[in-house]
Amino acid sequence: MSKDDILRLRESTGAGIMDCKRALSEAKGNFSLAQEILKQKGLEVARKKSERAVREGQVISYIHAGGKIGALIEVNCETDFVAKNEVFQHFARDLAMQVAAQAEEAPLLEQKFIKDPTKTIRDYLTETVARLGENIRIRRFVRFQLGEDARLEELAAG
Repeated sequence: MSKDDILRLRESTGAGIMDCKRALSEAKGNFSLAQEILKQKGLEVARKKSERAVREGQVISYIHAGGKIGALIEVNCETDFVAKNEVFQHFARDLAMQVAAQAEEAPLLEQKFIKDPTKTIRDYLTETVARLGENIRIRRFVRFQLGEDARLEELAAG
């Protein structure tokens, strides 16, 4: 297990360096197994945090090039500190882009993430909760398209 392996695992998962080192050690250097170990750990962290109150957050907008499609989304978290965090902000912008890009009827959390089709929005949410250490909930969103009625979607749980 080299320093480069640890950094590569950190880059691919967003997990902390010590967590990556432990996962690679547990996986005896098997990169794919280490990724799976970290994914399972992230799911466990997200489950533990899912009941915590989310009273902070951001409302983020995204307007697609050409100005004919756009989205507004409210994403909540536990603290104002995390709401201002770059990782949280990036996550919320990605979600707004997802809402604008996907006109499909599939529930948002079950959609394939447009930036990485190997995972769903639920997977991306779980990873972000594990990375930030706070409960995050996608509260509501609306997609606008020129000439069509907008439909507000509210999610009871993130």
